[in-house]
Amino acid sequence: MFKIFYDDLVIGQKEAFGAYKVTREEVLDFASKYDPQPFHLSDEAAKKSVFGALCASGWHTCAMMMRMMVDHMTKQGVAGMGSPGLDGIEWRRPVFPGDILSVESETTAKRESASRPNIGLVKSTYTVKNQKGETVMITRGNAMIAKRPS
Repeated sequence: MFKIFYDDLVIGQKEAFGAYKVTREEVLDFASKYDPQPFHLSDEAAKKSVFGALCASGWHTCAMMMRMMVDHMTKQGVAGMGSPGLDGIEWRRPVFPGDILSVESETTAKRESASRPNIGLVKSTYTVKNQKGETVMITRGNAMIAKRPS
């Protein structure tokens, strides 16, 4: 089941993964449920906005990144135990229907948990890019990763 544990992670380690195609239907569906601002719901309103065209909610971009992360962690067998949260999110560029998103991750810090001896805490930076290689979002997150069983 799990193949990669806290003990295996190295500060400075980088990985690239994912290829998530953003669809118009998904942009509209997400926005109608969770972020119903006009530039996420209407071509006409979006044309008049700073974005110039219908674009995905930043929160939708976070959700798409999360899907790629979970798929990657599952495929790699990472012993993920959840997250205590993010240190920051930066939405750098709009995400449009038709974009194909991917993620680059870098492990930036790690430490053993003071309260849970079988868990390590790992900080990472996640950079989401579109098919042109443009950075659309950067997040700095924290993960709880199980230590290798003795």
